[in-house]
Amino acid sequence: MYAVGIDIGGTKIAGALVDPEGNLVRELRVPTPATDREAIVDAVANLINVLSEGEQVVGAGVAAAGYIDADQANIVYAPNLSWRNEPFKALVEAKVNVPVLLENDANAAGWAEYRYGAGKGTKHMVMLTIGTGVGGAVVVDSRLLRGGFGVAGELGHVRVVPEGRLCGCGQYGCIEQYASGTALLRSAKELAASGKPEGARLAEIQHQTGELTGIQVAQAILEKDPGAVALVTEVGSWLGQTIATLQAVLDPQVVVIGGGVSSVGDVLLNPIREAFLSHLPARGFHPELEIKAAEFLNDAGLVGAADLARMAFGKL
Repeated sequence: MYAVGIDIGGTKIAGALVDPEGNLVRELRVPTPATDREAIVDAVANLINVLSEGEQVVGAGVAAAGYIDADQANIVYAPNLSWRNEPFKALVEAKVNVPVLLENDANAAGWAEYRYGAGKGTKHMVMLTIGTGVGGAVVVDSRLLRGGFGVAGELGHVRVVPEGRLCGCGQYGCIEQYASGTALLRSAKELAASGKPEGARLAEIQHQTGELTGIQVAQAILEKDPGAVALVTEVGSWLGQTIATLQAVLDPQVVVIGGGVSSVGDVLLNPIREAFLSHLPARGFHPELEIKAAEFLNDAGLVGAADLARMAFGKL
């Protein structure tokens, strides 16, 4: 039986009809009316209705960035959309004919990897999504860890530098400020402006285009520009250290690395693995987890949200 997956992004809302094997049967995308709450509800409901038309659909899963409460009914805090305690489930269900489940976007992406991707076949998995920020998802004994209040897995806010850089969460030194795509781009711009030889290629790109973007930095990394590679190696080092800490707490079998920055592949994964082993407690005696690249790209949130809805509503 089909389920609908919806992924609410800052610029677009994606929707898909998803089969039980995690395949996208039909897809739709519309712009996100980010400043209009009612318009977002209408857009999500319309996507669900259009994708469900003429099909047997068990339910819809909606993935959104931010805190989702333990009942998976309310968006407690969504910084990109300025939502606070929004009863989103009830608002959407009033406009559709299927039950609706809410989920954090990183949790939904992580669940897709666990069920169908790089974490398939394991019982204990952690996913880190390295994009604008650092997102996280934790699967423990084949269950998605949500915590007592529904907001577990905010791994981007593990503190790695006491009194370090100010984070958007209001605290200082979170891993998100050192290992996200935003952090990488900031470091690249600083290096390009420094006049140092290792920043020459980045400075050249910036001069040619008038700006330096994340896509351009990724291209410089794939070109094996020494300055850009050094920056992503530093990102990998921070992530590897963080994973070693997570290993001590959660003992996962595999850590999956996703998000836009993961597109550079082993240039990022190799320093993550090296730093992880360097900081692993009781190395040589402690079992060593696998660190893998995510298999899903932009569709992970859709697939995961739909599958979670199918699990929640399939027996109703």
